[in-house]
Amino acid sequence: MLNQFLLERFAEQGQQPALIWKDQEYSYRWLLEQVGIMSKWITAEGLAGQLVTLEEDYSPYAAAALVALLGQGCIVLPMDRYLVEAKREEYIQLAQVKWRLGVEEGKLCIRQTCELSGEVPVLLSSLIQEGGVGGLVLFSSGSTGVSKATVHRADRLLHGFRRQIRPLRTIPFMMFDHIGGVNTMLQSLSSGGCLCIIADRSPEEVCRTIEKFRVQALPVSPTFMNLLLLGRNDEGYDLSSLEVVSYGSEVMPESVLAAWNRRYPQLRTIQAYGMSELGILPTRSKEPGSLLFSIQDEGVKYRVVEGELQIHTETAMIGYLNAPSPFTEDGWLRTGDEAVLEQGYIRILGRRSEIINVGGRKVYPAEVEGVLEEMECIEAAVVSGEQSGITGQRVKVTIRLATECTLTDLRRSIWEYCQDKLPSYKIPQKIVITQGALVSSRMKKIRKPMTSIPFVSAGK
Repeated sequence: MLNQFLLERFAEQGQQPALIWKDQEYSYRWLLEQVGIMSKWITAEGLAGQLVTLEEDYSPYAAAALVALLGQGCIVLPMDRYLVEAKREEYIQLAQVKWRLGVEEGKLCIRQTCELSGEVPVLLSSLIQEGGVGGLVLFSSGSTGVSKATVHRADRLLHGFRRQIRPLRTIPFMMFDHIGGVNTMLQSLSSGGCLCIIADRSPEEVCRTIEKFRVQALPVSPTFMNLLLLGRNDEGYDLSSLEVVSYGSEVMPESVLAAWNRRYPQLRTIQAYGMSELGILPTRSKEPGSLLFSIQDEGVKYRVVEGELQIHTETAMIGYLNAPSPFTEDGWLRTGDEAVLEQGYIRILGRRSEIINVGGRKVYPAEVEGVLEEMECIEAAVVSGEQSGITGQRVKVTIRLATECTLTDLRRSIWEYCQDKLPSYKIPQKIVITQGALVSSRMKKIRKPMTSIPFVSAGK
């Protein structure tokens, strides 16, 4: 079985807590028993090695179900239990999944059997035919456009968790169907750690959980870190147990990292690097507060070609279901991240798909956002490109205000504040004020066209 090494480690931990959910502890012995029960059910239902969904949020039962399904060689599409039905149906039709699974009253069950409208995609059918290798299909956040469906071999993906780390109490912050969420869950359980599951992803709930359960590790996004800084939600809580915060999933603005390190100088703050296509790679920052990092895995090679970071690793996905292959002819994954190498370290500049081209000059949204979010009147800013007949594109920013301000006053304040911090072509030419959300459920900034956001006012 693919999960045999996990089962052995669960047995070694015995009564040690594996998960805390709804203020109740669940031991590794309990987890081992649940995996066994669910594995027998999977076999009895004839689902071993088949393509299935697992539509859940974090819970001890969902964790046991994922381990059991992968162990039985299933190809699993994890889906957030609260994903909108239209998006859920889109994913099911794309992969041609017949069985939709979930957990009801503590038992893994078939929620629905779907009628297939076409043939199972070649990538998935080839995994099924191999038998026993299992698979994982993950969808990107789609924050810059259409979600891409990445296909991983479970045997390769699970192999990466044989490497144990120091067991810690960790909040699984990233979503259950996100590569970061899967990584946090499997890394913690394979190392004898304890997952402290939060009721929601608000700064208040995260701080409450850290205090109550003496959480030691917190993997989050830069957007969440900024929200915590702005809201000062930590002031009423004891966060002294927290040792390490790792951030990833989007570019970190220098201003946010500097403010974070000023507020929490005692924490070890680490830049993680990962994506749906790669998994999460072990990294080391050059120094505290630095945006430079190196990848700490002998099995991973990296290079920068024409400004793009490329990575070669055996744990990379085998391909997309709905997009062209991103691999070079010699097997390197084109990450889509603009990057530079500085003294052997990597610096991520931004996603290629997000770069704004103003008259041939590059503008990285995160750089501009980092400057704007230093302003007291701005709660959050999302920068994007807009077509221009003169320069090809111009810089547009959509803003949520922290204090009341007219568009005219905001435009003047932005110009005055940015003059000595950004070249003129990077200063936003179009400013939109909104009361809508600028952050997705995955705590990432939404950069695709925000047609659903209610605009208060706009100006050129």
